[in-house]
Amino acid sequence: MTSWHSYRARWRGAEFPASPEPHALELWVRLRSADPLDGFEPVEPGCHVRTVPVTECEWLRFVTVVCTWRGEPFQVHGEWDGLLLLEHLGGSVNTARELGLERVERGVWRAWAPRPEVTDLREESVRITAENHHF
Repeated sequence: MTSWHSYRARWRGAEFPASPEPHALELWVRLRSADPLDGFEPVEPGCHVRTVPVTECEWLRFVTVVCTWRGEPFQVHGEWDGLLLLEHLGGSVNTARELGLERVERGVWRAWAPRPEVTDLREESVRITAENHHF
């Protein structure tokens, strides 16, 4: 299964799937590894976790997959039976309506699109810092 949204962190030179864990005074990060690394606790078969302060990480990023469909920018939210669930990143209600998108809530427009029609699939990431996190 593809992960369309995730957090990733670099800690001690290695990249890990991660989950931010807000604490009262600082942000911590739960690092996950399939392998039993030093200091990582097993939580289930094939999953080991270690929690560290974000300040010990070289970086923490929120990663999403974006694309183009019918000439417009979208973020990918899911996949099912050869279709991608796309959320429009443009700000025009008129464009969303012209594309035949479904209004999910105010300002949120989505559609299921055949994967072969979707182009320019790529990851985009935003760096999360101790100063800019809002959890």
